[in-house]
Amino acid sequence: MSEGRASFLTIGDTQIAYRRREGRAPGVVWLGGYKSDMLGTKAEALDGWAAERGHAFLRHDYSGHGESGGAFKDGTISLWLEQSLGVFRAFTEGPQILVGSSMGAWIALRMAQELNRAGEGDRLAGLLLLAPAPDFTSELVEPKLSDANRRELEEKGYMEEPSEYSDEPYIYTRALFEDGKRNLVLNGILDTHCPVHILQGKADPDVPFTHAMRLTEHLPADDVTLSLIGDGDHRLSRPQDIALILRSLEGLTDRVV
Repeated sequence: MSEGRASFLTIGDTQIAYRRREGRAPGVVWLGGYKSDMLGTKAEALDGWAAERGHAFLRHDYSGHGESGGAFKDGTISLWLEQSLGVFRAFTEGPQILVGSSMGAWIALRMAQELNRAGEGDRLAGLLLLAPAPDFTSELVEPKLSDANRRELEEKGYMEEPSEYSDEPYIYTRALFEDGKRNLVLNGILDTHCPVHILQGKADPDVPFTHAMRLTEHLPADDVTLSLIGDGDHRLSRPQDIALILRSLEGLTDRVV
């Protein structure tokens, strides 16, 4: 479904790959998960939806992911946030809906904070968060570290864990954990100043549904909808999940005047 090759934007000293579909507002911006790329099932489905409805659609690969340059081991939340804001500011106009999957939801929430802080909050028309994993380094990974993991982090600066989604292991660096603490969002009130719709599977083995419920407690001032999918897993990539994602996105776009 993707049209042509990726284009590239230099941010810092790294080539960041992106794909941009021209269209009307509100535009949609995809923010992928940890070790995911912009050609996954959900991103492709969103691109097809945007093409059919005539909406603008923008997606990119973080450094060390997909077609972008840079080493995965050098990545941190701050770095991937900087790249996401850079692509957003360079290639979007008017109101945008951020669709963040897993770690991408953390990036989306941090983008909302930074855009509001910079006086650009009116650029946000909504957030659609899929199996959101804000603060996952501190809240979901660190508590489960074994003594061997901690020694590996201390001695080598990184650790590896098997991945259910790839033949290659997950790599977690000491820098990622340390930087994650500087980007925590579940330590206070989150004012996005836009509607938020969260989709979360109750059968998600990676992000417990209670994590999504906790996130809603930090969004008390905003219009928040939480949809729990009884048999939904972490990927939310089954046909019925994709259909729900697109219906939810449609609902957010319909609210933009």
